[in-house]
Amino acid sequence: MKKHENFSNCLNVLRGADFELANENDIYRTGIIGQFNLTFELAWKDLQAVLRMHGAEGAETGSPREIFQLGYKLGFVEDPAVWLAMLKARNTSVHIYDEGEINELILLIRDSFIPAFGVLEKTLQVKIEEAGSGWG
Repeated sequence: MKKHENFSNCLNVLRGADFELANENDIYRTGIIGQFNLTFELAWKDLQAVLRMHGAEGAETGSPREIFQLGYKLGFVEDPAVWLAMLKARNTSVHIYDEGEINELILLIRDSFIPAFGVLEKTLQVKIEEAGSGWG
């Protein structure tokens, strides 16, 4: 499925980020935040598509928050707190100017968000396979 492939590819770029370099390089740090934002967008759209494949009521439309809540309710998403933190980080990341807040976001991306993306990636792959190979 193309949406899942796009999410996985984007996540792999984020996984490959050099977080040590981000400590020293402002433009690199900005790039990591941008890649996080893109990965988040692809993650919720992939989740929405897989929920639709499974005929989940309410998956046709909805905000990222609503899609993640539905995914949690149906067992597609673990740890709703980390996803709500990600949503908040995505919504505020373009307005962060304080160096301390930027550093905190970088740490969250590395230590919490990338692992959560990885769990979702694996779960969605299983759910795609469960739905059959006629999708995409």
